[in-house]
Amino acid sequence: MIGVIVPAHNEEALLAPCLAALIEASRHAELARETVRIVVVLDDCDDFTGAIARAYGVETLTLKARNVGIARATGADFLLADGARWLAFTDADSRVSPGWLVAQLSLEADAVCGSIAVDDWTPHPHSVREYFRKTYVDADGHRHIHGANLGVSADAYRRAGGFPPLTCSEDVALVDRLIAIGARIAWSAAPRVITSARAVARARGGFGDTLAGWAVG
Repeated sequence: MIGVIVPAHNEEALLAPCLAALIEASRHAELARETVRIVVVLDDCDDFTGAIARAYGVETLTLKARNVGIARATGADFLLADGARWLAFTDADSRVSPGWLVAQLSLEADAVCGSIAVDDWTPHPHSVREYFRKTYVDADGHRHIHGANLGVSADAYRRAGGFPPLTCSEDVALVDRLIAIGARIAWSAAPRVITSARAVARARGGFGDTLAGWAVG
């Protein structure tokens, strides 16, 4: 079984397209009908995020941590307990490609760090888009780490100790742990994910905050 984890804190505006894309990816013919379970971890939500997740027929877990590291780890532990062999992580403001899971698995690595593309730059000044275009490497061999485009085998995840309880950079911390245990990591642009460049960030220190910092820098 393949497990997909989506942490969410008040994501009613963007969750529906995220889940529609994940469901399409889960039905890819090259997965040979292997079961794919999608879990949305509802972290202190007080909007319609949970109702949207249930309307799409995916599983939900509820907690009040306001901590993305804990949310990702909670989803991972839940799916590992039911026998997941591979864990794939994305964010509620992101849309994976139809071949996202197939691309991760085809790399035959212990973990896959994928790149991202931004769907809409309008909330930011032109200078931010230009800085991203000039500095971001959307190609194989990049060294970017995004919780919105990350996959890891169950064995490697366990050996690395899982996600630490960090409010940001939990994805970087996990990959650092994977490197420390000698895991085979594919730095690939093959698994495609489009993410939001919204100006109001959900997590301090996350991608949204990085873009905001470029705008004032």
